[in-house]
Amino acid sequence: MFHPLPLYIGLRYTRAKRRNHFISFISGTSMVGIALGIIALIVVLSVMNGFHKEIQQRILAMASHATLSDPYGGGIANWPTVLEQVRAHPHVRGAAPFVEIQGMLASGAQVSGAVVRAIEPVAEDAVADLRAHMVNGSVDDLSDGEFRIILGRDLAHYLGVGPGDKVTVVTPQVSSTPIGVMPRLKRFTVSGLFAVGMADYDRNAAFIHLADGARLMNLGEAVGGVRLKLDDLWQAPRLAREIAYELDGVYRLVDWTQVHSNFFSALAMEKRMMSIILFLIVAVAAFNIVSTLVMVVTDKQSDIAVLRTLGLSPARVMGIFMVQGTAIGVIGTLVGVIAGTILALNVEAVVAGIEQLFGVHFLDPEIYYISVLPSDVQVSDVLRVGGGAFVMSVLATLYPAWRAAKTQPAEALRYE
Repeated sequence: MFHPLPLYIGLRYTRAKRRNHFISFISGTSMVGIALGIIALIVVLSVMNGFHKEIQQRILAMASHATLSDPYGGGIANWPTVLEQVRAHPHVRGAAPFVEIQGMLASGAQVSGAVVRAIEPVAEDAVADLRAHMVNGSVDDLSDGEFRIILGRDLAHYLGVGPGDKVTVVTPQVSSTPIGVMPRLKRFTVSGLFAVGMADYDRNAAFIHLADGARLMNLGEAVGGVRLKLDDLWQAPRLAREIAYELDGVYRLVDWTQVHSNFFSALAMEKRMMSIILFLIVAVAAFNIVSTLVMVVTDKQSDIAVLRTLGLSPARVMGIFMVQGTAIGVIGTLVGVIAGTILALNVEAVVAGIEQLFGVHFLDPEIYYISVLPSDVQVSDVLRVGGGAFVMSVLATLYPAWRAAKTQPAEALRYE
């Protein structure tokens, strides 16, 4: 089917100035449509990859890759031994004890629910990047018995407090008093603020010292659990299970894919649906190839008839128009892939230029926590988009080429 003669004639039809200029216009439109569709798809997918990567980094900057805790809801008394064992595992990069308190913070008339995590400042550096996100104060200000607390910036703003102010931590633990059972309360001094850029942390999280948290929860010398950082976060489910099996005793194991499964599944679904929607642009352009070739076949009826009388087989006639349609698809695909990749790699500079030219600001850091448009070009996405567009272009040539192969020379030359 792809003998040099069909290839030569098909490419010649693509280059030649046709009598019907409208056909040439539709052909050019098809190329441009495919190129624009691919450019849009590559750029949007790259920007979405950038956003997903940014969000993932911010979440994992504060969340551990895996967590070991008591399956019965109590504390881990032998946590120093557990720390030694997990740190000896070849895939563990860091481990730190913690106590997590689902409580409330109060300051004056303002009350807010919050997750208060009790940590050991030095050990926490091995599993989280809290120190890098401090905007006021230091993690080292947390010390045993001082009852200091570090708040998320948005949480502190809501409570109307700042460094040096007092907040009351209300825990789910209860104490018996002469007037009845009362929730356990403790006044803490705000020693610092942090900002990650995620509302889940900036608005709902606070940190205190590990010993202070153990006292609040009546754990004694025990801790709530051990947080782990692994050398390969994508293998966290498998590696965490391996680590848990090697430990003495029974522990509840939770990895980051379980804690944030709904969120990351939503991001993946969003990217998938956006890909389908944008790929319709390429589909419309490919459909234009069908209409272009149908009109070319109609315009070239006499040429096809002459070729048939000279002995050209129907299969080779079909190959002529498949070559012509495929050439349109290849040119559009190559232009789209090259231009789309270049634009995606420089989208930050392009957006900055547009903002400067028109005096607008697309991403206000006060609202979105980022001031630039992130982009992460993945080779797999580029290949998938380019390959899909090429396959769709080839498929679009089949029906018009089949119609050309069915042309009867006598019928086509009857009125010539």
